[in-house]
Amino acid sequence: MANINIPVSVLNLAPIREGEQPKDAIDAMVVLAQATEKMGYQRYWIAEHHNTPTLVSSATSILIKHTLENTSHIRVGSGGVMLPNHSPLMVAEQFGTMATIYPNRVDLGLGRAPGTDMMTAGALRRSQNDSVYTFPEDVNALLTYFGPEEEQGDVKAYPGVGTRVPIYILGSSTDSAYLAANLGLPYVFASHFAPRYMEEALSIYRKRFKPSTYLDHPYMMVCLNVVAAESDDEAVFLSTTMHQFKLNVIRRSQMFLQPPVERMDDIWSPMEREMALSMSSMTLLGSKETVREQLTSFQTNYHVDEIMAVSYIFDPEKQKRSYEILKEITTEK
Repeated sequence: MANINIPVSVLNLAPIREGEQPKDAIDAMVVLAQATEKMGYQRYWIAEHHNTPTLVSSATSILIKHTLENTSHIRVGSGGVMLPNHSPLMVAEQFGTMATIYPNRVDLGLGRAPGTDMMTAGALRRSQNDSVYTFPEDVNALLTYFGPEEEQGDVKAYPGVGTRVPIYILGSSTDSAYLAANLGLPYVFASHFAPRYMEEALSIYRKRFKPSTYLDHPYMMVCLNVVAAESDDEAVFLSTTMHQFKLNVIRRSQMFLQPPVERMDDIWSPMEREMALSMSSMTLLGSKETVREQLTSFQTNYHVDEIMAVSYIFDPEKQKRSYEILKEITTEK
């Protein structure tokens, strides 16, 4: 039988729920971090998105710092910092500072996409050059900034030198799999919204992995949607919030996180339904027994080292319960 006794972590895009304000979303982010810390989750990552009025995750490092100071031991990091938007030196200084205040608790997940539309990306960019193409060099720069004193160049990150903040390469296609494998870094695939290339990307990463000073063997994390509840029927009902969230992306609309509904067919067209279900095809959905079966099947096929769960559930208590059920499944003897 596949091993489902594996570490589980949390990804939070920090959405604003219908009827609430940005401050409520930030408070909810902290409350969920505190709850999942008590449950024994490995890490709690916060995304980076810009020019999106329905999410509060634009100043990611500030939210990470806020979460660190309101928790005691869970690792907190970025899922991820979209590196084209930032100078590597500034990222190193920010995360080096957090790692100095909160030793052994800070993770740095790095993505090569801007996390927004192209017009906003242009407003964010530090130069007119397309820094997506400098991603490998920027990752190497960060590895150096966090490395030992004797490996530094003329420009150093203070604080940052010697903090060895762990770096994770994020991907939603196969490109970053090659980079993570070549650098010997852990790899995180975004199956929660872009599952199409997951199998190929994981295979590339495994086959091409080169041992490094950071890892001696591949370490693969996969982000999955998780909607777990007391029954299959309740989970299906709760999952309509997730479907409406995906529909928001498809329509490029700006609706806050919506309550669940009895019938999605009243909301989406057949084509939108197909697109939304395709985006969320990697979802653990159902009762504890059903989710256990789904996770066992997933692990039989993919043998990943860690699951990162994102849970778009409107009711905060139901959301906590979903994470609780997943944690119970992954710690069963």
